[in-house]
Amino acid sequence: MDEAKAKQQIENLRKELEQYNYEYHVLDQPTVSDYQYDQKMQELIELETAYPSLLTSDSPSQRVGGKPLEAFEKVQHTVPMLSLGNAFNEEDLRAFDRRVREGLEAEEVAYVCELKIDGLAVSLRYENGVLVQGATRGDGQTGEDITSNLKTIRSIPLRINQVDTIEVRGEAFMPQKSFLYLNEQKEENDEEPFANPRNAAAGSLRQLDPKIAAKRNLDIYLYAVGQWEAGTLTSHSERLDYLQSLGFKTNPEWRRCANIGEVINYIQSWVEKRAGLSYDIDGIVVKVDRLDYQETLGFTAKSPRWAIAYKFPAEEVVTKLFDIELSVGRTGVVTPTALLEPVKVAGTTVQRASLHNEDLIREKDIRINDTVVIKKAGDIIPEVVRVIVEERTGEEQPFSMPTECPACASELVRLEEEVALRCINPSCPAQLKEGLIHFVSRNAMNIDGLGEKVVEQLFDEQLISTIADLYKLNHEELLQLERMGEKSVDNLLKAIEASKGNSLERLLFGLGIRFVGAKAARTIASHFETMEKILEATFDDFVAINEIGEKMADSLVRYFEEEQVRELIAELKDLGLNLTYLGPKKSDQPEDSVFMDKVIVLTGKLEIFSRNEAKEKIEALGGKVTGSVSKKTDLLIAGEEAGSKLDKAKQLGVEIWNEQQLQEALS
Repeated sequence: MDEAKAKQQIENLRKELEQYNYEYHVLDQPTVSDYQYDQKMQELIELETAYPSLLTSDSPSQRVGGKPLEAFEKVQHTVPMLSLGNAFNEEDLRAFDRRVREGLEAEEVAYVCELKIDGLAVSLRYENGVLVQGATRGDGQTGEDITSNLKTIRSIPLRINQVDTIEVRGEAFMPQKSFLYLNEQKEENDEEPFANPRNAAAGSLRQLDPKIAAKRNLDIYLYAVGQWEAGTLTSHSERLDYLQSLGFKTNPEWRRCANIGEVINYIQSWVEKRAGLSYDIDGIVVKVDRLDYQETLGFTAKSPRWAIAYKFPAEEVVTKLFDIELSVGRTGVVTPTALLEPVKVAGTTVQRASLHNEDLIREKDIRINDTVVIKKAGDIIPEVVRVIVEERTGEEQPFSMPTECPACASELVRLEEEVALRCINPSCPAQLKEGLIHFVSRNAMNIDGLGEKVVEQLFDEQLISTIADLYKLNHEELLQLERMGEKSVDNLLKAIEASKGNSLERLLFGLGIRFVGAKAARTIASHFETMEKILEATFDDFVAINEIGEKMADSLVRYFEEEQVRELIAELKDLGLNLTYLGPKKSDQPEDSVFMDKVIVLTGKLEIFSRNEAKEKIEALGGKVTGSVSKKTDLLIAGEEAGSKLDKAKQLGVEIWNEQQLQEALS
């Protein structure tokens, strides 16, 4: 095939593939199967490989490609990407409308209402119809060039039918389905899950490797035009229609409202309907429709006077609390949980809510059979807000915590300076079971296939009661269990055997020693390097370690003094478990590391790394990550929404980095 013919075929394939992309990702009306699409894509890739001179940046084959970047380039926004002022109630909305009408000397003003997508604001710049740059909002004046990552979003056209230079703006987001799948994958890989879809979207688009972003199944809605010198449209609603005509994905739920009354009705309708969406919204954006009115009203230093964001209040619903259930954790703490009549809150059905402890129940006067108001704290964790006292009928029963453990009937105690009641019986079956679940968990021994339900099944069938029993399980007895086939038994035994080779800190954390978390376990293991030395350590030896306090040291000494603990350690050694630290030692760390011997604090929401990832990487390079800012702190790394720690660091003159600087230093 000659080059001219190849060029024509490549052009035809690109047009076909972009049309298929548009039908599938924008219109949600695919006309070909995934197999047919993949066949066309493969044909295009083969032609571009054979004729590399014909490969262009706007080819559909380039959506997933590209080499990892070393860092993001800065982008100056020609037209600032300002944030919006907020409204929280009808009074705020009417005050906004009043300011707008007074500024325009108009009796009524028409507005456009749009769903406020909970994602990451971005801009897309097209020259001669080709996408040449995509950037984050950043601080509104300066963003970061994330073109390669934005190209992986298939609802973003790489080419449009518009020769004039135009910059469009929108919100990149992660659909709820993609978010749930991503967090499942993270948990399986022993990674800290994202807190919400917004953080997941932001973290995905700020990956230096576009291939990672390509796997995250992101989407986008375009809602504005930034720079567009040839623009002749007169209203925002016309611009939305025009964006759609160019092939951009716009949210179909926007509405033009003739006055503020219609705006308020629109908002009220979405307070109820938001739960039915496949993506998260946290409010409604209200904009003056006429562009000449927008120009007249202008801007404050921070936001446009012609737009405002209405923020949804935390959704509160009423339901019945029909019982209070008690559970015993691995440390013996007895926790009460409210059992509720099922009710939908912020998009999910809630049947349980934590009551934390006896003091909270007493403070809120919560009784069995009460009618209660619940909400999700941060739209995530269900909690009982208050009791509707006027709904009481006299059938409500005051609740008091028991004096005996619900699992083993041992006496419950309240230790000094603790709110919680605790069972201190070391043979309590609930604690043993929870201890086993903790031991096999991802941050501990990370035994694949030994989830909570399997551990409970093994415990209830009396096949295991101690940690050592896990390493004595055999093929025949496991095959007798329900839902245990030949292959699953083989895989489980292989995973248990593989866990024997884990580094010492995983075992140390898995033992469930009071006050010893995963980070402290790593600190102790890296310091002593063998379990034998830990068993010989004294209180003074432990507190001599920089990050080990007296309470933890006392807990460690008491734990390892127990004869049954020493017998367990000896048994695990005989069963073939590794009792040596395998992680990076101080002698292995590069002497020129910027983190060497530095005291570092992480604060705010991190998007590129999970908190655990950042800690591990810094500590592997000789840094010490602590939880509070002091005069000893050398460096503060501040993510989004950093609060008091950032303020204190500024007061003390501590060096401050953002997450991008951390990433650059680690690379």
